[in-house]
Amino acid sequence: MPYSLVDDAMSAEEPIPTDSLAMPNDLRVETWEELQRELFRDSWDETLNRYRSPYVFRGLWNKDYELKTSLMRIGGDYAKLEQHLLRNFRKYSRGMTTEAGESLWNWLAVAQHHGLPTRLLDWTYSPYVALHFATSDLNNFHQDGVIWCVNYVKSTDYLPEKLQNAIREEGSNVFTAEVLDPVAASLRSLGEFQEQPFVMFLEPPSLDERIVHQYALFSMMSTADATLLDWLTDHPDLYYRLIIPSKLKWEIRDKLDQANITERVLFPGLTGISAWLKRHYTTT
Repeated sequence: MPYSLVDDAMSAEEPIPTDSLAMPNDLRVETWEELQRELFRDSWDETLNRYRSPYVFRGLWNKDYELKTSLMRIGGDYAKLEQHLLRNFRKYSRGMTTEAGESLWNWLAVAQHHGLPTRLLDWTYSPYVALHFATSDLNNFHQDGVIWCVNYVKSTDYLPEKLQNAIREEGSNVFTAEVLDPVAASLRSLGEFQEQPFVMFLEPPSLDERIVHQYALFSMMSTADATLLDWLTDHPDLYYRLIIPSKLKWEIRDKLDQANITERVLFPGLTGISAWLKRHYTTT
């Protein structure tokens, strides 16, 4: 499977969990209809008089995977390695990309997009894109999957005051490089805001069709060694998890394929077409 904006925790480098991960807000869905209802929970926005979900989603084929970043998974003193990884990525990438400009935050997004270990975690605004990544690997249909659902709108209430002011003056609930740069232009300056760990959501530039089609954004903790799992455990009102039983995966997968939520769309190009066709013609 090609590298994805939303399946980084499902790469071969991710160790198989040895313990079962259970969270207080877990809900095991038993039918497609129940899944639809829970994915669009709390979507009605009275201030807009529209259906606009305050949640972002992350789909994993194994419910026991934690929210570990690719930086954490390299092991060792990974927090100290972060600056070296990013500095050298920028140095050796000069002339190969023009999308990032000078902003560190755009460079961080580019690095994550191309597989460099970073503190970012991949999310999507689309519950169906998240469902795709929870059901795309036929080799693991014997495992229960999971959709993490995090209220990114309410998460801004826990930002430090300066960051909170910056995002609200913009009238947004997520950061971009343009909004974040004037307040914190570096990883070090971001960490200086931390009295307690906090999470923020960052929209990447539209680097290519893959980012656009996957409706992608990133979560980023205030320091490299702060964990989103711990933060959510301390803020249980901001998330829930939908456990997808293995027996439901084929129904979800076939209905997503019919709705054109496939590698053909999410990974434009020959690799995506090949992955889609391989699954389409696989006999169960």
